[in-house]
Amino acid sequence: MSVTVDGDKRGSVPVRVRRILRGPRPEKVPSLVGTACTLIGLVDIAAGIFPRFRASRVHALAEVLPGTLGPLSAALSLSAGVLLLLLAHGLKRHKRRAWRAAVVLLPLGATAQFVWRHSILGVLLSLALLTLLLRHRGQFAALPDPRSRWRALANFILMGAGSLALGLVIVSAHPRRTVGDPSLTDRLEHVLYGLLGVEGPVAYTHGVDWTVGYSLGALGMLTALTTIYLAFRPEHPAARLTDDDETRLRALLDQHGGRDSLGHFALRRDKGVVFSPSGKAAVCYRVVSGVMLASGDPIGDVEAWPGAIERFMDEAKIHSWTPAVMGCSETGGQVWTRETGLDALELGDEAIVDVADFSLSGRAMRNVRQMVKRIERNGYTTRVRRVRDLDDAELARIRRAAADWRGTDTERGFSMALGRIGAPGDGDAVIATAHKEDDTGTDSPYGDLKAIIHFVPWGPDGMSLELMRRDRSADPGMNELLIVAALQASPALGIARVSLNFAMFRAALARGEKIGAGPVLRLWRGLLVFLSRWFQIESLYKFNAKFRPRWEPRFVVYRTTRDLPRIGLAALQAEGFVNLSLPRPFTRRRPTPAPRPCAHLTPRTPTEHKAHAA
Repeated sequence: MSVTVDGDKRGSVPVRVRRILRGPRPEKVPSLVGTACTLIGLVDIAAGIFPRFRASRVHALAEVLPGTLGPLSAALSLSAGVLLLLLAHGLKRHKRRAWRAAVVLLPLGATAQFVWRHSILGVLLSLALLTLLLRHRGQFAALPDPRSRWRALANFILMGAGSLALGLVIVSAHPRRTVGDPSLTDRLEHVLYGLLGVEGPVAYTHGVDWTVGYSLGALGMLTALTTIYLAFRPEHPAARLTDDDETRLRALLDQHGGRDSLGHFALRRDKGVVFSPSGKAAVCYRVVSGVMLASGDPIGDVEAWPGAIERFMDEAKIHSWTPAVMGCSETGGQVWTRETGLDALELGDEAIVDVADFSLSGRAMRNVRQMVKRIERNGYTTRVRRVRDLDDAELARIRRAAADWRGTDTERGFSMALGRIGAPGDGDAVIATAHKEDDTGTDSPYGDLKAIIHFVPWGPDGMSLELMRRDRSADPGMNELLIVAALQASPALGIARVSLNFAMFRAALARGEKIGAGPVLRLWRGLLVFLSRWFQIESLYKFNAKFRPRWEPRFVVYRTTRDLPRIGLAALQAEGFVNLSLPRPFTRRRPTPAPRPCAHLTPRTPTEHKAHAA
């Protein structure tokens, strides 16, 4: 029985057969090609390593090929396989350069397999994948990621280790050709020499085994060439906030900064920015492990948010980055999901204290009240001032203390951290300091300074907590003391609302400890409490709850559920909890180059924007 579609008589071919003939959907091709490239790469590597698996006739034919064409084909097959494995991830991410390299490598690998093993199946698979790449070349248009030359060091280490492991397999795959039974040390030494193009201590029955020698030499040359390429290729710098970008963002914050307590954190220098076509809104972001991570709501006029969001999504698309937003408000989440089709998931709650409602009186505040009174009796005093009211000497002392009192070597923070104190233009920020009256400071470089809390502006009448640091020798409760001091001094500074820390999964922790909580909720809370040993989940929630705040939900915006683990890892890297980068081998630092935007971040004119939308 034939099947027709929409009355078309040409649809007499069964639907399933026509789908097979039509091939995969274009948007599925990069993922399919990446997987197939991995499989073909493994086949090419196996063809180069295990030539003894060939049929006897093919073996005899390969041995009488002119000159050293047979061993060279084995080395070429091995090299093509390794490079295809390296390119597979880039193909899945639609990278144009990965496509170009794969188009060159696939026919080379197919030719090497045919010459060395006469593998018709391997050749057909390679050519089929090449046809698919050429047919859907439009799907591979993503630009390169931001990069630095430190990737050359990572490549040298990883490729060197991989070449060493493959070399041991190659030397061990020819036991019948070796003289005697070489030890692991001899084989390892033979591989190390072979990677450098020198014959090692392992002896073979027919003198030099050219297949092993050429294969090891190819691996060594591959490691060297890829490292040299990564070291000397032109850098494509990560987007950084330029002086012009900062000026435009500050102008937007002056007009609309009161909407989002995280707005001022958009001024971090390690973030890039895309503006709406009108220039009335912007989205700040950082690219971490292929994730284009924005934080908070867009900056500027809400009516212009869709234009900035569209530019953000365009940037993610042309680079094949995974778009994500961390910590946006409910309004921001609604706009993001409406304009992009992304999904939103509640991530936690932000603690906001209304200054007019704050008081230390009452039973609920007894613990905080008693702690503050005890610390004050121990001789501690507090001062709350705008940054612009501090002199240069005191500001320098505060900066030095904040850096020295940091608990880790890594500066943590991304969505709710600015990473600097007292920079030009940040004069409206507020600093609360704690001092020990009976400490003369003779043995301390910080004088009587014992703790610091730094707030950044949140519109004209608010401030948002950015940093808390204290001397480890100071009495416990310094943070509570300074937050209370800041809240009590807020009316004189014109502050009506104060944003404290962000409490991740606050609702689950709060509901899970109540009577009647179900087993699933209790299990989830137990897991969060367990993770609090390494991450400040429960402790931040309980600390914030001391000040009786109102809770404002914050959301993570993502494309698909399978992207969430990757987004979570990228967020941990951005916040400084996970460091996957290699340590720098040199202590001497170069002067920081002047920040410059990427070429693809050049703002579009209204005419260009309309043409792009069309």
